[in-house]
Amino acid sequence: MIFGKIEYLNLLPFHIFMKRYLKGSQQQQILHYKRGVPSHINTAFKARRVDAAFISSIASRRCTCLNLGIMARKEIKSVLLLPGKAISDDESATSNRLAKVLQLEGQVLIGDKALKHYLGHEDDAIDLAKLWYERQHLPFVFARFCYHGKTKTYQKLSARFLSSSHKIPYYLLEKASKRTGIPPQEIREYLKLVEYDLDRHALLGLKRFLRLSDALGRERTLTPR
Repeated sequence: MIFGKIEYLNLLPFHIFMKRYLKGSQQQQILHYKRGVPSHINTAFKARRVDAAFISSIASRRCTCLNLGIMARKEIKSVLLLPGKAISDDESATSNRLAKVLQLEGQVLIGDKALKHYLGHEDDAIDLAKLWYERQHLPFVFARFCYHGKTKTYQKLSARFLSSSHKIPYYLLEKASKRTGIPPQEIREYLKLVEYDLDRHALLGLKRFLRLSDALGRERTLTPR
């Protein structure tokens, strides 16, 4: 099994769970990780170089996915836009599109570097998930857990993760803090904003985002250049 691994803090609880879930099992012996940023994992998954991964919402259409993902009920602090010249984050697919759907121009930042920026410069950053909620009154889904084959295996894994505690031992918070430069307490507070169970409201928010994204694409196609 080749699993696409995105080493952002928002997936820290899932990666810890995976180690516990597969510990000592035969699956642990055959599990391999392909590491990368979201845009690279999207490409690897579509090319079937990865068996399962959290795929950017915008790239998850026509994929086999579970109701497990990365979702913000309101704010998220790790998906930002810095007003000014339009600069996409090449690590992202969904967040770049979200900025366009919200009709914003500026520099898109995602992941741990975005969270670090927010903690030091909150006033000059727009939280894209928060703005989406203010306009749509719906959660925003950034990624979905998608897979190729072995449906029962992934359904069982998803159910176990969603029903488990996501509490992270302090020594692992310290380890993550050293890697990211973000204090352990700030990591803990940030993870309170991240949800993984894609409920009815989350799926409605996803559907609306994809519809608005499609409409934006059609509008651009029809606009004379």
